[in-house]
Amino acid sequence: MTDKAQKKIKLTLVRSGVRFPERQGKTLKGLGLKKVNGTKILNDTPAIRGMISKVLHLVSVEDCR
Repeated sequence: MTDKAQKKIKLTLVRSGVRFPERQGKTLKGLGLKKVNGTKILNDTPAIRGMISKVLHLVSVEDCR
């Protein structure tokens, strides 16, 4: 893998963050997820992985090649 080609992951919001703590809602917003079944393709970085670990019960994660 070259420096310019970064690994990507695909996130899909599968549950609403409404009935969960406000902090988790803000994390979803930081990931760019707004609506249920909305998807985002993001770079696979330690910061993004840390955010995903906080809301793993609300999202599904797939490798994007």
